[in-house]
Amino acid sequence: MRGEISRRQCLHIGSTAFGSLAWAALQGHAQVARGMDRAPNAARLAPRAKRVIFLFMNGGPSQHDMFDYKPELAKRSGQTGRDKKKPLIGPITTFAQHGNSGQWISDFLPHLANQADQLCVIRSMQTNSSAHPLAIPLLHTGSFQFTRPSMGSWILYGLGTENKDLPGYISINPTRTFGGPSNYGSAFLPSNFQATRIGWQGKSLRDATIENIGPDGAPTTTAKRQVELSQMLNRSLLARGQAIHSVRGALDSLDLSLRMEAVVPHVMNLAEETVDTLSMYGIDQKPTDNFARQCLLARRFAEAGVRFIQLTHGGWDHHSNLNKKLPDRCADIDKPIAALLTDLKQRGMLEDTLVLWIGEFGRQPDTQILNGKLADGRDHNAKGYCAWLAGGGVREGISHGATDELGYEAVENQVHLYDLQATILHLVGLDHTKLTYRYSGRDFRLTDVHGQVVHDILT
Repeated sequence: MRGEISRRQCLHIGSTAFGSLAWAALQGHAQVARGMDRAPNAARLAPRAKRVIFLFMNGGPSQHDMFDYKPELAKRSGQTGRDKKKPLIGPITTFAQHGNSGQWISDFLPHLANQADQLCVIRSMQTNSSAHPLAIPLLHTGSFQFTRPSMGSWILYGLGTENKDLPGYISINPTRTFGGPSNYGSAFLPSNFQATRIGWQGKSLRDATIENIGPDGAPTTTAKRQVELSQMLNRSLLARGQAIHSVRGALDSLDLSLRMEAVVPHVMNLAEETVDTLSMYGIDQKPTDNFARQCLLARRFAEAGVRFIQLTHGGWDHHSNLNKKLPDRCADIDKPIAALLTDLKQRGMLEDTLVLWIGEFGRQPDTQILNGKLADGRDHNAKGYCAWLAGGGVREGISHGATDELGYEAVENQVHLYDLQATILHLVGLDHTKLTYRYSGRDFRLTDVHGQVVHDILT
């Protein structure tokens, strides 16, 4: 895990290149790559999306009670399913069709239902594991066996960033567990491709900021001289061809941090928004405030040229108390996400911004058993669950794929997680089979040897 130390502390370590390298490696402020750090041109395609906003629902949301309406499951609720010991649980709320597209969305999501015609709902998602410690890294990095670069890092490596004064990849309120920083890290890619973190999951964003971009109390003149000395030594190392990727990452990161000092406070100042906009997102309202701040920051960072923005919302692991916890979690996110889609569209940004909503897996249609007793909850399901996309070159107002009549597994137009990752790369203009990085004697890619672009959901 990256340490939380200041730039001044790193630079104080003998005022050597090690100081700059340590600070860059630990803090990882990403920016556009240069020279040999860029992905090969062969990986580039015509992009439909310029940027990605990734909404990660940590824990595994219940698709049966949100996006995957199953009349047969409702009809047979209380009867036994495939496991004769577990009675089926019908949807715990009502569903209705919304928009001209007639998308089925539950009444737990009334605001998002108004955006039905913007959504491309995939109802046939599959992944390789139903265990959080494996499924979360797989979603973020394409692997659960080894530490690999995150999807945002691959995209930044392939495309660079649009704003030289901001990171190209930002992770807001990420989880500390099940991979933690590895989920937004760059692994063997140069360190300047990992995400800049803002806050932690479960913590309020009200006073959060990007840490350690200032001189930490040092006089301005002293801080400037420390930076100049470290950069001079870094360039000397680079000229001698030593640790090229790491040194270049340090140079870029330290230069970026100086520019960020002036830009970041402006981008993160939500007080610049109108009262109507703040209200639309649900800021300073319960229970929406914290996730509303994530969503509005995402729009502001996207507008400022950040390439990949990841938001995290936790508390979706409902093995028990489903009837209370699930509606509460839906209420946290419903209004902010709907406002984000509305805001992006009003500003003409949705057409080239890809929005992704997904958990690491979904839930089963039958009852959870805990300590030998039936519980008010659902267990994990990696064989059939839901994700949705909006904007950025995907078809509007459609559903793709289907699970069986009870929702145990995908049976029509299955979309594996690798297929989704390949499709996301395709939409931003990258060929997932050619976006590679040579490390330890072989070429690596996000989708490894898997993945097919899901052309049926593309415009």
